[in-house]
Amino acid sequence: MLDDIKEGVSAMPAKILIIEDEEKIARFMELELKHEGYLVFIEYNGRDGLEKINNENYDLILLDLMLPGIGGIDLCRKIRKSSDIPIIMVTARDGISDKVKGLDTGADDYITKPFAIEELLARIRSLLRRKDLKNEKDGQIISIDNLKIDLDKYIVTRNSEKIELTKKEYDLLVYLMKNKDIVLSREQILRQVWDYNYTGDTNIVDVYIRYLRAKIDELHDKSLIHTVRGVGYVLRVDEK
Repeated sequence: MLDDIKEGVSAMPAKILIIEDEEKIARFMELELKHEGYLVFIEYNGRDGLEKINNENYDLILLDLMLPGIGGIDLCRKIRKSSDIPIIMVTARDGISDKVKGLDTGADDYITKPFAIEELLARIRSLLRRKDLKNEKDGQIISIDNLKIDLDKYIVTRNSEKIELTKKEYDLLVYLMKNKDIVLSREQILRQVWDYNYTGDTNIVDVYIRYLRAKIDELHDKSLIHTVRGVGYVLRVDEK
């Protein structure tokens, strides 16, 4: 069963943040990446990009070198102080010194404009594979706030206290946590946590959300599982 869960985890679409001040280029990359199945987000200046990175989780960053607010080199340096997220610098500067500076600052790869989208996609796939291999080597622990799941040991804790879950409750929580901050519809949850051929009532999702809340949230001051009326559910930390 754990193997099935890990397979489901690896199938989750990667979240990619594009930080690029040229709107046409940003939109072009967004359309191509979405076509490949990635979740894509855009910021047009370095300062807003840094704020997003500090407050949300991404799997990879496409970073322009010349940005308003905070330049690409400085932004890369700031990111590397607290994160090892893969970074590809995407820039019109093709000088050797620019490439060396970008890589020395902490970028994982460097591609110059204009570029073939196939080359960019190949570089993204390569870095995401490397990231997945590192995660497998380090062990699979996912967390949000003080809630943690050790996928290798099948253990769920909050405030370091162990929480006992049924198989379906566990599968549902893993899916929510791997998609934290993303609002998921009942239909999405049914397809991923139950079965593509499931034909029962979608109310089963609401029932299991109640089960999870009773075990995850009710004994704590801060709720992590939230209802988005008319849409579905999301796991996130709401700052007061």
